[in-house]
Amino acid sequence: MLVESTRIMPITRLQKELTQTVRELADTGEPVYILKNNNMEAVIVPFEEYEYLNRLEEMFEYFEIDEMIKTRIDSYDLNKNADWDLIKDS
Repeated sequence: MLVESTRIMPITRLQKELTQTVRELADTGEPVYILKNNNMEAVIVPFEEYEYLNRLEEMFEYFEIDEMIKTRIDSYDLNKNADWDLIKDS
């Protein structure tokens, strides 16, 4: 992943310039990459992008569930069913 170096900010600078950074983020819509001990630690993104990413994550979960259901349906064997009356009486 390519990251624009002007959008990388050490956490100590962020602590001093948080309000200004949030304003710039709102104006530009560009994420800010936060460094802690010279390692990428976090990313600040506009709220709209955060919501979009959450919706994508939810969609991927639905796709996973869909795949699990399809797999179970494909491997379903009616002959392995247990009779409900036998189960509830035991």
